[in-house]
Amino acid sequence: MQEYRLRILDMQKEERPRERLIKNGADALSDYELLAIILRTGSRQENVINLCQRILSEHNLKQLSTINIAQLMKIHGIKESKAAQIAACFEIARRLESFREGVKPKINSPEDVYRLIYPRLREQKRENFIELCLDTKNQVIREETVSVGSLNANIVHPREVFKTALAVSAAHIIVVHNHPSGDPAPSREDIEITKKLMEAGKIIGVEVLDHVIIGDGRHFSMKEAGHI
Repeated sequence: MQEYRLRILDMQKEERPRERLIKNGADALSDYELLAIILRTGSRQENVINLCQRILSEHNLKQLSTINIAQLMKIHGIKESKAAQIAACFEIARRLESFREGVKPKINSPEDVYRLIYPRLREQKRENFIELCLDTKNQVIREETVSVGSLNANIVHPREVFKTALAVSAAHIIVVHNHPSGDPAPSREDIEITKKLMEAGKIIGVEVLDHVIIGDGRHFSMKEAGHI
């Protein structure tokens, strides 16, 4: 005898996640119910609610937000389309954390840099080197990812860093990178790259205000430490 599997359409309408969200608001739903609304459908083996319950029993929300498309597709019942939906959902959430409507972010301190950049770097497994181009009021006019990967002098070249700054007529720049280990303490190479960029900036006429290293809930400022 074939085992009966409950479908979403077999549930009472008022018990379905989407209808409950419409009636009671998103905050009335559990994590797995919200994920079920995003994914919409399950598989032949299980309905979308059972699928999402299983996903979140295997990976909590933080873990789920850090894994890439290929890793998501290793979860039973998740193929390319559903993996893309999950990845897109978490990326929107990350961007929302640093979103500023109608006004350019202004940088007054290393803490401002940390608050702006940390949401998009905290889950990265590789080092990202980012440049913030600022106007004369220290407002961010462009944010550019210069390189992704292990930080070294070959990857982070002054030519690549200052190319964008010159294109947008930046008055100053701040460079930022993350340490996936979680410890923001600078390496010898971090300090050398900072000095190299400072020297190039003086020649070009674009001042390097700071080099901020982001760790796990912490940051390090080259300026505050006296390296700039």
